[in-house]
Amino acid sequence: MTDKLRIALAQLNPVVGDIAGNVEKAVAARREAALAGADLIIFSELFLSGYPPEDLVLKPAFQRAAMA
Repeated sequence: MTDKLRIALAQLNPVVGDIAGNVEKAVAARREAALAGADLIIFSELFLSGYPPEDLVLKPAFQRAAMA
């Protein structure tokens, strides 16, 4: 007997610094993957922040959003 793990790869275009918008995209992708029978969904590195942190990590508003 073998168990199978169905993996979904989320290929999405995040917006740099738009954590709330990127979360919405992630939730929608998760919903779609679950409906397709996925057990696990994988997002790109730093998807929620939109990737290039550069000076974003120094901005208090970004820090608060990231910690929420």
